[in-house]
Amino acid sequence: MRRIASLAALLLASAAQADEIWISNEKDNTLSVIDTATLEVTRTIPTGERPRGITFSHDHSRLYICASDSDAVQVMDPVSGEILFDLPSGEDPEQFVLHPDDRHLWIANEDDAVTTVVDVETRRVVAQVDVGIEPEGMAVSPDGATVVTTSETTNMAHWIDTATQQIYANTLVESRPRHAEFVKHGTELWVSSEIGGSITVFDTATRAEKARITFAIPDIHADRIQPVGFELTADESLAFVALGPANHVAVVNAETYEVEDYILVGRRVWHMAFDGDKSRLFTTNGISGDVTVIDVARRKALKTIKVGRFPWGAAFRPTP
Repeated sequence: MRRIASLAALLLASAAQADEIWISNEKDNTLSVIDTATLEVTRTIPTGERPRGITFSHDHSRLYICASDSDAVQVMDPVSGEILFDLPSGEDPEQFVLHPDDRHLWIANEDDAVTTVVDVETRRVVAQVDVGIEPEGMAVSPDGATVVTTSETTNMAHWIDTATQQIYANTLVESRPRHAEFVKHGTELWVSSEIGGSITVFDTATRAEKARITFAIPDIHADRIQPVGFELTADESLAFVALGPANHVAVVNAETYEVEDYILVGRRVWHMAFDGDKSRLFTTNGISGDVTVIDVARRKALKTIKVGRFPWGAAFRPTP
């Protein structure tokens, strides 16, 4: 009996230490928390109106939430689920990036055509940078020297010097850029264009276009192939790209820029997050209101997890 009790205690301890994937549900004004061991939703937490972008502080002790229709970035204690306070953010914050200094949030304000910089310690706006119309995508270089904002209607990536808080370059991309990431130790910038149906790869040293990745899925019209979020594997050899209403995730060779595979997921896939060892990928499927779990090595969907209405953002949280 003592051995059984010890085993039960060990199993409970293991369950308590399971990592988590956090999902923002923009139509429910909630977050869904998924246990990465059981692949079940363990908590549903209320937020402000229309939560979209979410990201954790570097030590994962705080969660930042773009509550778009509340015109605020909310700061949550992920242990208790309590919203600690709101940060000023400008109107309609959609996406943001946390600077490597763990102190400054760079926020895209879609309605104002600005990028707002907020000091999370003083809780004050320290700068606003005029950018193109309908900014959404945000990326920060690994060294923190450059932030990029993408503007959906202007069809540009705006390169901002974080020291001067000034734009130093603008580069054209295809129609409706939605997401951006610095990859390969900051030597490349990738920008997805939803209506253009492509990802543009820039050489960050010259800001010249290096490659353009396009997609084609049998029996799916090109108009439905709309790349939005993407994530790269730990060694950055592969990129997984959410293709919106095409209901697939593309697998792209990040060296050759060729598409190697397509994985069927839920309806209108928006964004995604890896688990801790990047062996599984969790996609947010807006229309079907669920999350698809992908086995990265096998490139296969493992499970569908029901969450709230219109899941949008995703973020990984390790637990102590």
